[in-house]
Amino acid sequence: MPTSETVETIPMATGADGVIRVSGTRVTLDSILVAFNEGATSEEIAQQYPSVPLADIYHLIGYSLRHTGEMEEYFATRRRESLEVRQQNEARWRPDGVRQRLLARRPNGA
Repeated sequence: MPTSETVETIPMATGADGVIRVSGTRVTLDSILVAFNEGATSEEIAQQYPSVPLADIYHLIGYSLRHTGEMEEYFATRRRESLEVRQQNEARWRPDGVRQRLLARRPNGA
């Protein structure tokens, strides 16, 4: 029986912001893999993100399991960038006293 090689494109695209999303959707690779690592099945993930085909979820999970080094590097970068953005936001808008400031904005101060 002759064999033929099939080349499949991984259903992910990197945006200008460096974030990997499932091709044709706004769903991030992070969202899919976090759900999987927390114990969700591919079918449960597909229910949570109906814009992502089940086959793409399987494909992405398989890709990430075969390329753990690349994925670890990507997620390390994402964590570092997230921390930087959080620090910038907290420096700009102090989180201390948020509740009191919001309550002060209510009519009659209550």
